[in-house]
Amino acid sequence: MFSVTVKRIGRPSHQAEPSYPEGDGRLILPRPLRRVVRFLVSLGSGRIHIPAHVGTVSALAFFAVTGLYGMSLGGHTDAVAQATTTAAGFAIDDVKVSGNSETSEIEILQLLGLDGTTSLVALDVDAARQKIAKLPWVENVEVRKIYPKTIEVKLKERQAYAIWQHGQELSLVEKGGSVIAPLRDNKFSELPLVVGRGAEVAATSLEAEFAKWPEIKARVKAYVWVSGRRWDLHMDNGIAVKLPEDDVEVALARLSKFMKEQDLLERDIAAVDLRLTDRTAIELTPEAMARRQLVLDQRTKELKKAGQNI
Repeated sequence: MFSVTVKRIGRPSHQAEPSYPEGDGRLILPRPLRRVVRFLVSLGSGRIHIPAHVGTVSALAFFAVTGLYGMSLGGHTDAVAQATTTAAGFAIDDVKVSGNSETSEIEILQLLGLDGTTSLVALDVDAARQKIAKLPWVENVEVRKIYPKTIEVKLKERQAYAIWQHGQELSLVEKGGSVIAPLRDNKFSELPLVVGRGAEVAATSLEAEFAKWPEIKARVKAYVWVSGRRWDLHMDNGIAVKLPEDDVEVALARLSKFMKEQDLLERDIAAVDLRLTDRTAIELTPEAMARRQLVLDQRTKELKKAGQNI
């Protein structure tokens, strides 16, 4: 007779783990390792299908990750990014600079650090903006990428208001008194010259104070700030005009009247003192003083002679 054995296919959902009598010599693996062993057995028997090229792709991914990690450790990430994006056609070959009058384009290019192979993708525009903003004439700056190969730099420059002499140094200053840069040439010779400690700040009011008196302003060679309180005007012919601390407009009106009616600034005088509201003091030059003394002496002699003849 034949015996028939029925073998169930598949694993019941609640199949109990096989138990072995104690001491039978079999090695029982821990539960996590049993799954690994089953996977390796299935892989070796061909029951698990692996798509083609998975090994190649995995190897390339492994080498790529290893290379990126090595570049990061060695600090070469930026260099590799520059080279890669440059080769892809993103090398900067045009820089458009606008709004610059006193700022040199060469200075801007140097700060951008362009060498012919710099990549537009890898360029740090924030760092470039911060560097350019430190240039003396730059008030604010915008740096923008225009793909694929162009950098646009827009500047707004500071405006020179006066030349400030402090000691032996000459500096260009803004209207608020902030120093822009040392004076290097005669390009700004038409600006007013202010002299003395604190003169660069006090000069803010000069434009308004002299707006009504262009004929006086046109003849001022230097504004000298005296004792941190008032101005002395040094005119183009060497005469000094001493203005008061207050009521400057009234003093300038008096000076304008003297200029028109008496040609005061054309006379042989050294200074005009307008500090007192009820009088104007005139200081003669040494030569004029000598001539005046001669006239007085001659008049005294003539008076004595006339007295003797009476």
